[in-house]
Amino acid sequence: MKKKFIIIIGVILVVILIMVLLYFYGLTAPSKTDKTVTFHISSGEGKADIIDKLDEAGLIKSKISAYIYVAIHHKLNLQAGDYELHTNMSLKEILNQFHTGDIILENNTFSLTFVEGKRIPYYADIIAKSTDSTQDEVINMLSDQEYLKSLISEYWFLSDSILNKEIYYPLEGYLFASTYEFYQGSSVKDIVKKMLDGMNDILTDYKDEIEASKYSIHELLTLASIVEVEGSNSLDRAGVAGVFYNRLESGWSLGSDATTYYAAKVDFSERDLYWSEINDVNAYNTRPAAMAGKLPVGPICSPSRDSIEAVLKPESHDYYYFVADKTGKTYFMKTGQEHEAKVNELKASGLWYEYN
Repeated sequence: MKKKFIIIIGVILVVILIMVLLYFYGLTAPSKTDKTVTFHISSGEGKADIIDKLDEAGLIKSKISAYIYVAIHHKLNLQAGDYELHTNMSLKEILNQFHTGDIILENNTFSLTFVEGKRIPYYADIIAKSTDSTQDEVINMLSDQEYLKSLISEYWFLSDSILNKEIYYPLEGYLFASTYEFYQGSSVKDIVKKMLDGMNDILTDYKDEIEASKYSIHELLTLASIVEVEGSNSLDRAGVAGVFYNRLESGWSLGSDATTYYAAKVDFSERDLYWSEINDVNAYNTRPAAMAGKLPVGPICSPSRDSIEAVLKPESHDYYYFVADKTGKTYFMKTGQEHEAKVNELKASGLWYEYN
Protein backbone atom coordinates (compact mmCIF):
# COMPACT_ATOMS: atom_id res chain seq x y z
CA MET A 1 0.00 0.00 0.00
CA LYS A 2 2.80 2.37 0.96
CA LYS A 3 4.65 1.49 -2.24
CA LYS A 4 1.57 2.22 -4.34
CA PHE A 5 1.18 5.59 -2.61
CA ILE A 6 4.81 6.45 -3.36
CA ILE A 7 4.27 5.54 -7.04
CA ILE A 8 1.16 7.73 -7.26
CA ILE A 9 3.01 10.65 -5.66
CA GLY A 10 5.89 10.07 -8.06
CA VAL A 11 3.60 10.10 -11.07
CA ILE A 12 1.93 13.30 -9.86
CA LEU A 13 5.32 14.97 -9.39
CA VAL A 14 6.42 13.90 -12.86
CA VAL A 15 3.20 15.30 -14.38
CA ILE A 16 3.66 18.54 -12.48
CA LEU A 17 7.28 18.75 -13.63
CA ILE A 18 6.25 18.19 -17.24
CA MET A 19 3.54 20.86 -16.97
CA VAL A 20 6.03 23.32 -15.48
CA LEU A 21 8.54 22.59 -18.23
CA LEU A 22 5.85 22.99 -20.89
CA TYR A 23 4.80 26.28 -19.31
CA PHE A 24 8.30 27.72 -19.42
CA TYR A 25 8.85 26.29 -22.90
CA GLY A 26 5.72 28.11 -24.03
CA LEU A 27 7.20 31.40 -22.85
CA THR A 28 10.21 31.14 -25.16
CA ALA A 29 10.45 32.76 -28.59
CA PRO A 30 8.51 30.95 -31.33
CA SER A 31 11.39 31.29 -33.81
CA LYS A 32 15.14 31.79 -33.93
CA THR A 33 14.67 33.84 -37.09
CA ASP A 34 14.30 37.59 -36.62
CA LYS A 35 11.24 38.64 -38.61
CA THR A 36 9.67 42.05 -37.93
CA VAL A 37 5.92 42.15 -37.33
CA THR A 38 3.78 45.25 -36.78
CA PHE A 39 1.25 44.53 -34.03
CA HIS A 40 -1.71 46.73 -33.08
CA ILE A 41 -3.52 46.89 -29.72
CA SER A 42 -6.80 48.77 -29.79
CA SER A 43 -7.93 50.94 -26.90
CA GLY A 44 -9.89 48.85 -24.39
CA GLU A 45 -8.80 45.52 -25.90
CA GLY A 46 -8.69 42.72 -23.31
CA LYS A 47 -5.65 40.62 -22.44
CA ALA A 48 -7.25 37.41 -23.73
CA ASP A 49 -7.98 39.03 -27.10
CA ILE A 50 -4.41 40.33 -27.31
CA ILE A 51 -3.04 36.86 -26.59
CA ASP A 52 -5.30 35.38 -29.29
CA LYS A 53 -3.99 37.94 -31.79
CA LEU A 54 -0.38 37.21 -30.81
CA ASP A 55 -1.05 33.52 -31.41
CA GLU A 56 -2.66 34.20 -34.81
CA ALA A 57 0.35 36.33 -35.78
CA GLY A 58 2.73 33.49 -34.85
CA LEU A 59 4.41 35.57 -32.13
CA ILE A 60 3.95 33.12 -29.23
CA LYS A 61 4.43 29.39 -28.79
CA SER A 62 1.58 28.64 -26.42
CA LYS A 63 -1.65 30.49 -25.65
CA ILE A 64 -2.04 28.46 -22.46
CA SER A 65 1.37 29.55 -21.18
CA ALA A 66 0.50 33.13 -22.09
CA TYR A 67 -2.84 32.99 -20.25
CA ILE A 68 -1.11 31.63 -17.13
CA TYR A 69 1.64 34.24 -17.35
CA VAL A 70 -0.74 37.23 -17.50
CA ALA A 71 -2.82 35.71 -14.69
CA ILE A 72 0.28 35.51 -12.50
CA HIS A 73 1.48 38.95 -13.56
CA HIS A 74 -1.98 40.50 -13.35
CA LYS A 75 -0.61 43.99 -12.81
CA LEU A 76 0.74 44.11 -16.37
CA ASN A 77 -0.81 47.06 -18.22
CA LEU A 78 -0.97 46.27 -21.94
CA GLN A 79 -1.12 49.73 -23.52
CA ALA A 80 -2.87 50.52 -26.81
CA GLY A 81 -0.81 51.42 -29.84
CA ASP A 82 1.23 49.98 -32.71
CA TYR A 83 4.29 47.95 -31.82
CA GLU A 84 7.27 46.65 -33.75
CA LEU A 85 7.72 43.05 -32.59
CA HIS A 86 10.08 40.30 -33.67
CA THR A 87 9.50 36.58 -34.05
CA ASN A 88 12.58 35.83 -31.91
CA MET A 89 11.16 37.68 -28.88
CA SER A 90 10.01 35.76 -25.81
CA LEU A 91 6.53 36.27 -24.39
CA LYS A 92 8.01 38.15 -21.42
CA GLU A 93 9.85 40.56 -23.77
CA ILE A 94 6.69 41.19 -25.79
CA LEU A 95 4.48 41.81 -22.75
CA ASN A 96 7.10 44.08 -21.18
CA GLN A 97 7.11 46.14 -24.37
CA PHE A 98 3.32 46.42 -24.17
CA HIS A 99 3.59 47.36 -20.49
CA THR A 100 6.12 50.14 -21.09
CA GLY A 101 4.19 51.40 -24.13
CA ASP A 102 7.21 51.26 -26.42
CA ILE A 103 5.16 52.01 -29.53
CA ILE A 104 6.28 52.86 -33.06
CA LEU A 105 7.01 56.56 -33.40
CA GLU A 106 5.22 58.77 -35.93
CA ASN A 107 8.39 59.45 -37.93
CA ASN A 108 8.35 55.78 -38.92
CA THR A 109 5.19 56.30 -40.93
CA PHE A 110 4.35 57.26 -44.49
CA SER A 111 1.12 58.27 -46.15
CA LEU A 112 -0.52 57.05 -49.35
CA THR A 113 -3.29 58.85 -51.19
CA PHE A 114 -5.69 56.81 -53.29
CA VAL A 115 -7.96 58.76 -55.64
CA GLU A 116 -11.61 57.67 -55.80
CA GLY A 117 -13.12 56.48 -59.04
CA LYS A 118 -10.04 54.52 -60.13
CA ARG A 119 -9.61 50.85 -61.01
CA ILE A 120 -7.64 48.13 -59.22
CA PRO A 121 -4.56 48.36 -61.51
CA TYR A 122 -4.16 52.02 -60.44
CA TYR A 123 -4.30 51.12 -56.73
CA ALA A 124 -2.08 48.07 -57.27
CA ASP A 125 0.57 50.29 -58.83
CA ILE A 126 0.60 52.64 -55.81
CA ILE A 127 0.73 49.71 -53.37
CA ALA A 128 3.50 48.00 -55.35
CA LYS A 129 5.74 51.08 -55.24
CA SER A 130 5.40 51.20 -51.45
CA THR A 131 5.96 47.51 -50.70
CA ASP A 132 8.85 46.43 -52.92
CA SER A 133 6.40 44.49 -55.08
CA THR A 134 5.39 44.63 -58.73
CA GLN A 135 1.95 45.67 -59.90
CA ASP A 136 1.31 42.16 -61.21
CA GLU A 137 2.30 40.63 -57.87
CA VAL A 138 -0.17 42.87 -56.04
CA ILE A 139 -2.96 42.11 -58.52
CA ASN A 140 -2.27 38.37 -58.22
CA MET A 141 -2.40 38.58 -54.42
CA LEU A 142 -5.72 40.44 -54.60
CA SER A 143 -7.06 37.58 -56.73
CA ASP A 144 -5.81 34.73 -54.56
CA GLN A 145 -8.80 32.60 -53.64
CA GLU A 146 -7.62 31.57 -50.19
CA TYR A 147 -6.76 35.17 -49.29
CA LEU A 148 -10.15 36.35 -50.55
CA LYS A 149 -11.95 33.68 -48.51
CA SER A 150 -10.11 34.81 -45.38
CA LEU A 151 -11.24 38.39 -46.04
CA ILE A 152 -14.84 37.27 -46.60
CA SER A 153 -14.79 35.63 -43.16
CA GLU A 154 -13.39 38.83 -41.61
CA TYR A 155 -15.53 41.57 -43.20
CA TRP A 156 -19.31 41.55 -42.99
CA PHE A 157 -19.76 43.38 -46.29
CA LEU A 158 -17.72 40.92 -48.38
CA SER A 159 -19.48 37.88 -49.82
CA ASP A 160 -18.90 35.00 -52.21
CA SER A 161 -20.06 37.35 -54.99
CA ILE A 162 -16.47 38.54 -55.34
CA LEU A 163 -15.39 34.98 -56.21
CA ASN A 164 -17.37 35.00 -59.47
CA LYS A 165 -14.95 33.95 -62.20
CA GLU A 166 -16.32 36.58 -64.61
CA ILE A 167 -15.10 39.37 -62.32
CA TYR A 168 -11.88 40.98 -63.51
CA TYR A 169 -10.63 42.07 -60.08
CA PRO A 170 -12.39 40.53 -57.03
CA LEU A 171 -11.80 43.50 -54.69
CA GLU A 172 -12.75 46.13 -57.26
CA GLY A 173 -15.05 48.64 -55.59
CA TYR A 174 -14.26 47.47 -52.04
CA LEU A 175 -10.98 49.30 -51.37
CA PHE A 176 -12.09 52.70 -50.09
CA ALA A 177 -10.04 55.48 -51.63
CA SER A 178 -8.65 58.02 -49.18
CA THR A 179 -5.36 59.15 -47.62
CA TYR A 180 -3.98 56.65 -45.12
CA GLU A 181 -1.01 56.50 -42.76
CA PHE A 182 1.13 53.36 -42.73
CA TYR A 183 4.16 52.19 -40.79
CA GLN A 184 7.42 51.61 -42.61
CA GLY A 185 7.63 47.99 -43.67
CA SER A 186 3.87 47.63 -44.10
CA SER A 187 2.95 44.74 -46.37
CA VAL A 188 0.48 44.61 -49.25
CA LYS A 189 -2.01 42.94 -46.91
CA ASP A 190 -1.51 45.68 -44.29
CA ILE A 191 -2.41 48.34 -46.86
CA VAL A 192 -5.37 46.39 -48.22
CA LYS A 193 -6.65 45.84 -44.67
CA LYS A 194 -6.61 49.55 -43.94
CA MET A 195 -8.50 50.30 -47.16
CA LEU A 196 -11.07 47.62 -46.35
CA ASP A 197 -11.34 49.05 -42.84
CA GLY A 198 -12.06 52.39 -44.51
CA MET A 199 -14.91 50.85 -46.49
CA ASN A 200 -16.17 49.19 -43.31
CA ASP A 201 -16.36 52.59 -41.60
CA ILE A 202 -18.36 54.07 -44.49
CA LEU A 203 -20.80 51.18 -44.91
CA THR A 204 -21.38 50.92 -41.16
CA ASP A 205 -22.71 54.49 -41.25
CA TYR A 206 -25.38 53.34 -43.73
CA LYS A 207 -26.28 49.95 -42.26
CA ASP A 208 -29.94 50.87 -41.87
CA GLU A 209 -30.24 51.89 -45.52
CA ILE A 210 -28.34 48.80 -46.65
CA GLU A 211 -30.61 46.48 -44.68
CA ALA A 212 -33.70 48.26 -46.05
CA SER A 213 -32.54 47.88 -49.67
CA LYS A 214 -33.66 44.96 -51.81
CA TYR A 215 -30.22 44.94 -53.38
CA SER A 216 -27.18 43.18 -51.93
CA ILE A 217 -24.12 45.11 -50.78
CA HIS A 218 -22.27 43.82 -53.84
CA GLU A 219 -25.02 45.15 -56.11
CA LEU A 220 -25.16 48.48 -54.27
CA LEU A 221 -21.41 49.00 -54.61
CA THR A 222 -21.62 47.98 -58.26
CA LEU A 223 -24.24 50.64 -58.92
CA ALA A 224 -22.34 53.18 -56.80
CA SER A 225 -19.23 52.59 -58.91
CA ILE A 226 -21.22 53.34 -62.08
CA VAL A 227 -22.67 56.48 -60.52
CA GLU A 228 -19.13 57.50 -59.54
CA VAL A 229 -18.01 57.51 -63.18
CA GLU A 230 -21.24 58.68 -64.81
CA GLY A 231 -22.08 61.41 -62.28
CA SER A 232 -20.19 64.55 -63.27
CA ASN A 233 -20.45 66.08 -59.82
CA SER A 234 -21.50 64.97 -56.35
CA LEU A 235 -24.61 67.19 -56.34
CA ASP A 236 -26.16 65.33 -59.29
CA ARG A 237 -25.27 61.77 -58.30
CA ALA A 238 -28.49 61.08 -56.40
CA GLY A 239 -30.37 62.07 -59.57
CA VAL A 240 -28.15 59.83 -61.71
CA ALA A 241 -28.75 56.95 -59.27
CA GLY A 242 -32.49 57.58 -59.63
CA VAL A 243 -32.22 57.21 -63.42
CA PHE A 244 -30.45 53.87 -63.12
CA TYR A 245 -32.98 52.58 -60.59
CA ASN A 246 -35.83 53.59 -62.92
CA ARG A 247 -34.18 51.68 -65.76
CA LEU A 248 -33.61 48.59 -63.61
CA GLU A 249 -37.18 48.59 -62.29
CA SER A 250 -38.56 48.99 -65.82
CA GLY A 251 -36.45 46.15 -67.21
CA TRP A 252 -34.28 48.45 -69.34
CA SER A 253 -30.57 48.09 -69.89
CA LEU A 254 -28.55 50.66 -67.97
CA GLY A 255 -26.84 51.74 -71.19
CA SER A 256 -23.82 53.01 -69.25
CA ASP A 257 -20.79 53.95 -71.35
CA ALA A 258 -18.67 53.54 -68.23
CA THR A 259 -19.49 49.82 -68.03
CA THR A 260 -18.74 49.36 -71.73
CA TYR A 261 -15.32 50.95 -71.39
CA TYR A 262 -14.61 48.81 -68.33
CA ALA A 263 -15.74 45.66 -70.14
CA ALA A 264 -13.28 46.47 -72.94
CA LYS A 265 -10.53 47.32 -70.41
CA VAL A 266 -10.14 50.75 -71.97
CA ASP A 267 -9.92 54.09 -70.13
CA PHE A 268 -12.19 56.97 -71.18
CA SER A 269 -9.18 59.13 -71.95
CA GLU A 270 -7.45 56.40 -73.95
CA ARG A 271 -9.58 56.22 -77.11
CA ASP A 272 -13.09 55.80 -78.47
CA LEU A 273 -14.55 52.31 -78.42
CA TYR A 274 -14.92 50.12 -81.50
CA TRP A 275 -18.41 49.01 -82.49
CA SER A 276 -17.42 45.43 -81.70
CA GLU A 277 -16.62 46.51 -78.14
CA ILE A 278 -19.82 48.54 -77.78
CA ASN A 279 -21.96 45.58 -78.84
CA ASP A 280 -19.93 42.90 -77.08
CA VAL A 281 -22.08 40.73 -74.79
CA ASN A 282 -20.02 40.82 -71.61
CA ALA A 283 -20.81 40.43 -67.90
CA TYR A 284 -19.91 44.12 -67.46
CA ASN A 285 -21.23 45.78 -70.63
CA THR A 286 -24.73 47.14 -69.92
CA ARG A 287 -25.48 48.24 -73.51
CA PRO A 288 -26.59 44.92 -75.15
CA ALA A 289 -30.24 43.91 -74.86
CA ALA A 290 -29.10 40.78 -73.02
CA MET A 291 -28.29 43.00 -70.03
CA ALA A 292 -31.80 44.47 -69.80
CA GLY A 293 -32.76 44.95 -66.15
CA LYS A 294 -29.36 43.72 -64.98
CA LEU A 295 -26.37 45.17 -63.19
CA PRO A 296 -22.81 44.31 -64.20
CA VAL A 297 -21.21 41.33 -62.48
CA GLY A 298 -19.31 43.65 -60.14
CA PRO A 299 -18.07 47.21 -59.46
CA ILE A 300 -16.09 49.05 -62.14
CA CYS A 301 -14.11 51.35 -59.82
CA SER A 302 -13.83 52.42 -56.19
CA PRO A 303 -16.85 54.61 -55.41
CA SER A 304 -16.65 57.65 -53.16
CA ARG A 305 -18.80 58.18 -50.09
CA ASP A 306 -20.98 60.58 -52.14
CA SER A 307 -21.73 57.90 -54.73
CA ILE A 308 -22.45 55.26 -52.08
CA GLU A 309 -24.84 57.66 -50.37
CA ALA A 310 -26.45 58.55 -53.71
CA VAL A 311 -27.27 54.88 -54.34
CA LEU A 312 -28.63 54.41 -50.81
CA LYS A 313 -30.54 57.71 -50.88
CA PRO A 314 -31.45 58.22 -54.55
CA GLU A 315 -33.70 60.97 -55.89
CA SER A 316 -37.20 59.80 -56.71
CA HIS A 317 -38.22 61.04 -60.18
CA ASP A 318 -39.47 59.80 -63.56
CA TYR A 319 -36.33 60.45 -65.62
CA TYR A 320 -34.76 57.69 -67.71
CA TYR A 321 -31.97 59.61 -69.41
CA PHE A 322 -29.26 62.09 -68.46
CA VAL A 323 -26.33 63.79 -70.12
CA ALA A 324 -23.59 66.06 -68.80
CA ASP A 325 -21.92 68.93 -70.64
CA LYS A 326 -18.22 69.70 -70.52
CA THR A 327 -18.70 72.10 -67.59
CA GLY A 328 -20.01 69.22 -65.48
CA LYS A 329 -23.66 70.27 -65.50
CA THR A 330 -26.09 67.34 -65.71
CA TYR A 331 -29.40 67.42 -67.61
CA PHE A 332 -32.18 64.90 -67.00
CA MET A 333 -34.74 63.76 -69.58
CA LYS A 334 -37.78 61.46 -69.69
CA THR A 335 -37.61 60.23 -73.29
CA GLY A 336 -35.05 59.21 -75.85
CA GLN A 337 -36.20 62.06 -78.11
CA GLU A 338 -35.54 64.61 -75.37
CA HIS A 339 -32.12 63.07 -74.78
CA GLU A 340 -31.19 63.22 -78.46
CA ALA A 341 -32.38 66.83 -78.70
CA LYS A 342 -30.29 67.84 -75.67
CA VAL A 343 -27.18 66.15 -77.10
CA ASN A 344 -27.64 68.04 -80.41
CA GLU A 345 -28.17 71.28 -78.50
CA LEU A 346 -24.94 70.80 -76.53
CA LYS A 347 -23.00 70.00 -79.68
CA ALA A 348 -24.33 73.09 -81.43
CA SER A 349 -23.44 75.32 -78.47
CA GLY A 350 -19.95 73.89 -78.08
CA LEU A 351 -20.74 72.35 -74.69
CA TRP A 352 -20.56 68.74 -75.81
CA TYR A 353 -17.67 66.85 -74.22
CA GLU A 354 -15.29 65.46 -76.84
CA TYR A 355 -12.70 62.83 -75.92
CA ASN A 356 -9.30 63.64 -77.37
